[in-house]
Amino acid sequence: MPLLSDHPIRLQPYFGYRSQERLVIGARALRSASPGFEPAGRWQAFRTMLAQFASREAAGVEVTLEIEDARGKRSRHGAATDREGFVRFDIPLGGGFQLGPHPVWETVALHWANREGAQSLEGHVLAPGATSRLAVISDIDDTIIETGITGGFRALARNWRRILAELPDERIAAPGADLFYAALGGGAVAAPDAVVTGMHIAATHRPFFYVSSSPWNLFSYLVAFQRRNDLPLGPLLLRDWGLNRATFGSASHGGHKRAMVDAILAMYPQLRFALIGDDTQGDLTAYAGAVKRHPERVAAVFIRKVAGEDLSGEERSAKAAIEGAGVPLWLGEDFAAARDMLQTAGIAPGDETEKILRAVERAPTRNDDPAG
Repeated sequence: MPLLSDHPIRLQPYFGYRSQERLVIGARALRSASPGFEPAGRWQAFRTMLAQFASREAAGVEVTLEIEDARGKRSRHGAATDREGFVRFDIPLGGGFQLGPHPVWETVALHWANREGAQSLEGHVLAPGATSRLAVISDIDDTIIETGITGGFRALARNWRRILAELPDERIAAPGADLFYAALGGGAVAAPDAVVTGMHIAATHRPFFYVSSSPWNLFSYLVAFQRRNDLPLGPLLLRDWGLNRATFGSASHGGHKRAMVDAILAMYPQLRFALIGDDTQGDLTAYAGAVKRHPERVAAVFIRKVAGEDLSGEERSAKAAIEGAGVPLWLGEDFAAARDMLQTAGIAPGDETEKILRAVERAPTRNDDPAG
């Protein structure tokens, strides 16, 4: 059975990101075959999904990250995987890593060895453009896909079939998410120049970052889902799971989201951010906290209403705080309605689109790229 096969150690790279000063990228060493999500029978789908959770991590694997600057100067950085198989690089960069005018996916090399000898593969790093003014931080769970894996053990048990028997092709994105996210992304920058498993990554004018309480085991699954639904790709900031209250509790979800949002904003002080979430795990409250901690950095907040319930007292206070800070806020069930506030081809005079876009994206100077 594939779950018990003694596969040689492979490395699963995760999407990285960088500024002019730092580069961050992670990976995980696993004893398993590379995931594939081609349409199959129900039993095969179950086996495929179960294999994502029944990961066999490899600790103590020496991994070398090789990077090259714009002048062709290469540097190598080494680290070992921890007991869960994770390795993370946070590398200070020198003067040869200036940002280009537009966002782009860059490649790095990761080297390791297994019983078959020396191995290497490419990792992919998102570099926002020097002229970028707006970026997006989006939740995943129940914002663009109903995961069924958050909200406690009962939710996990109730949604076991969705979790363990549905491949990315079978999952349905939130209504209007593809067009809304495309509008926020502002379209592709140029011809794609990076490749992931034979497929290209196109950078969007406005960079995307995804924050989720889903486990790292679902990285490949979530990327496949995003591709199949034409959603912009970006670094996924997921979590290492433990089957305990610390993993499933809403406080843990909120703490993870707060830490990741703060880290991204600190990494890119020149950018303002649109924040997207839903009403199932306290995103409205979490984003109100971000507005309070980072005045002038949060450009807009979009909350998809999934639960179908009235706002709690805490959420009403959060709503008032966001609006009181002058940050545009959208609350609705269908992203198609939110898309009406945005136009990729410019500002539609006289309607709410003009109001939102003027608030979300500062008017560019003569030297700025209007795409932001």
